[in-house]
Amino acid sequence: MKMRIIWFILILRFSLMNCQIYREEMNISQEKFALSIGMDRTYYSSVEAGKRNVSIQNIKKIADGFGISISELMKKAEMYMNM
Repeated sequence: MKMRIIWFILILRFSLMNCQIYREEMNISQEKFALSIGMDRTYYSSVEAGKRNVSIQNIKKIADGFGISISELMKKAEMYMNM
């Protein structure tokens, strides 16, 4: 059970750190993206850098901002981790 929790946390962190890739594909700045999802730019920047523990509500905001589900965000991160 403990390993599953650790694995989940790693995937979650990796998926949030990959937000930069998704955001750049949208050709949008951190500031514009953060504002579009109702989040402070400095907070969002620290999320992209993997420096934050993010609530599920904010993960949902980020996923919605990219037009994907939370599970899709996690799946893509898991795919990148397996490369």
